[in-house]
Amino acid sequence: MAQPAGLLYSKEHEWVKLDGDVATVGITDYAQAALGDIVYVELPRVGATLEQFGGIGVVESVKAVSDIFTPVGGEVTAVNDAIEADPALVNRDPFGGGWLFKVQLADVSQTDALMSPEAYDQLVSQA
Repeated sequence: MAQPAGLLYSKEHEWVKLDGDVATVGITDYAQAALGDIVYVELPRVGATLEQFGGIGVVESVKAVSDIFTPVGGEVTAVNDAIEADPALVNRDPFGGGWLFKVQLADVSQTDALMSPEAYDQLVSQA
């Protein structure tokens, strides 16, 4: 699956799309493929304050349970309720309808610690 333009990535396989100082966060196509069929996603609550790279929930698949780490810190402004009812949406559309949550960034410069698409491609090609 091709990566959409304009995304940044964490080494834990989350993606970030910026819209001003609001970041939409999801897991990458690589991550969802490695997990297999996703059956449950635990998300942070709206209003929660997140620390960059902190653990914020889990993704459970038929193969494993994996922690979700937030690539950026700030206040959670929205969660994707659609994946509560249909967790496999993360498998089907990881860069679109399968987004996880939105964060009002505490500091936009946090994105400097994230990877470009090219750097992320290099990371997964070595996996």
